[in-house]
Amino acid sequence: METSNLIPFVKQNPFGILISQFEGQLVATHLPLLLSEDNQSLIGHFAKPNPQKNANDQEVLCIFTGPHCYISPSWYETNLSVPTWNYTAVHINGVLSFLDDPIEIQKSLERLVQTFEGDHSSYQLADVNEEYLLKLQKGIVPFRIKITKWEGKEKLSQNHSMERRQRVIQNLERMPGENEKAIANLMKQSLDQNS
Repeated sequence: METSNLIPFVKQNPFGILISQFEGQLVATHLPLLLSEDNQSLIGHFAKPNPQKNANDQEVLCIFTGPHCYISPSWYETNLSVPTWNYTAVHINGVLSFLDDPIEIQKSLERLVQTFEGDHSSYQLADVNEEYLLKLQKGIVPFRIKITKWEGKEKLSQNHSMERRQRVIQNLERMPGENEKAIANLMKQSLDQNS
């Protein structure tokens, strides 16, 4: 996957997993991570009790997952196959650093709220009691991750024949779940690009 395709993927799937090391152990946190306006950094925050508050200046890995689903071997023309899983994901490596500029912190929080609340929400961060907001801000560790590497991952049955992939698409389209339908659409796009 090209980096130009990875940017919209991360924007559409901003709830990621941030992985770092703490005292020789891997630590993971599930949290929203937004791309900066120039797409060179990720911005987020975690609660102060989180051990990742010690990850300043460390390299971290962020994982963003997209649609995924089970693929049954019963959909193939032969029983000489095994179950598998189709999926899409983006891995981003970068160096985490803490934000300490109050204006930058405020902007990052406003952007998070605006991104997920949307333009038509009645909730506005500017309307929250300032004293209450300052108290809450003392309980978080805002950060920026300077991106050093992007990596797209996808398994869309691309190692199978055209006929088998079409059979998988037909079966996925019959499934009720959104993930199955999303994977079927991605597989169709993959077929279109290969033809």
